[in-house]
Amino acid sequence: MSFDKSKINQKEVKDAKNDINSPTLYLNFSFYKVDPKWRWINDIGKDEAAKEFSSLIEIANTKMKVRTYSTIGIRKESDFMIWSISDSIEKIQVLTSKVYTTVLGKYIDTSEVYLSATRPSVYSNKITPGFMEHEEPLKYSIVYPFIKSREWYLLPFEKRNEMMKEHIAVGKKYPQIRLNTSYSFGIGDQDFMLAFETDNLIDFQDLIMKLRETQVSKYILRDTPMIVCVYKKIFDIIKSLG
Repeated sequence: MSFDKSKINQKEVKDAKNDINSPTLYLNFSFYKVDPKWRWINDIGKDEAAKEFSSLIEIANTKMKVRTYSTIGIRKESDFMIWSISDSIEKIQVLTSKVYTTVLGKYIDTSEVYLSATRPSVYSNKITPGFMEHEEPLKYSIVYPFIKSREWYLLPFEKRNEMMKEHIAVGKKYPQIRLNTSYSFGIGDQDFMLAFETDNLIDFQDLIMKLRETQVSKYILRDTPMIVCVYKKIFDIIKSLG
């Protein structure tokens, strides 16, 4: 399996779109830190490296859905994030492997990786991840792992369902914020991965403050780190690395 630009055709583009509508999708959030030595490369070399990396992401987008985000100046442990959505874990591995064969790939280290998968919510059949309904990402994505206590899962379903209705009702008061909830049980260290999308970070802050007041919040063990990611084309991200 490889991302060979010479083999791209319309059928592959169509297949990539069909992949996003498949029953189960895998989500990978990979955060990267750039080596300071990168800044010593001359401008021509950086431009060529940015074009090479951009081409890789363009090709990968014919096999799956790939989004790129800047975290520079926001998190000390990472400079950018690649969010991959695919019907196959192996495709995600191929992309990661190709990343490390690029010029930029020789100057980056993975600082964090989160893996999750889509599945229907047991509390509502009306909840669909935002990335499955919208083509264009919003300006910001706030990504974080989410773990509930074991006590939560031992509660009767009826009681959990009642509390989740309150939780969901709060979210509905912020229709401008997209929710992308995916499941990591058995394939990651967290229970869920959350990736909220918004054009206004204060709206998201308001939402989180309201969610803290719900009954469900008593059963949250961990919802950090909350990583604010700014949606940008990878070429622009690379050019911003100094």
